[in-house]
Amino acid sequence: MIAPCDQFGPWRLDITEAERLARLRGLRAIVRLCLGPRGEVLADALRRAESDPGHLPAALTALDGLAPLDRRTVLASFAGLHRNTA
Repeated sequence: MIAPCDQFGPWRLDITEAERLARLRGLRAIVRLCLGPRGEVLADALRRAESDPGHLPAALTALDGLAPLDRRTVLASFAGLHRNTA
């Protein structure tokens, strides 16, 4: 189970499977572009979670395992994609 504080992006409980897949792919693209080889473990975990949601906790663990600056870069870029414009 994903803790409430970690229920964002592809880990949200209230999104469709299609939206989860889109968010996983978007996040994986960000990881590849921003981190390159440093993000390999996370990118692989996100790829596995695309076909099996049972891998979502492992992907979250990989995200949390990034160096602080790398994690912040990935999360800031992801948040920028999903920012509401009014």
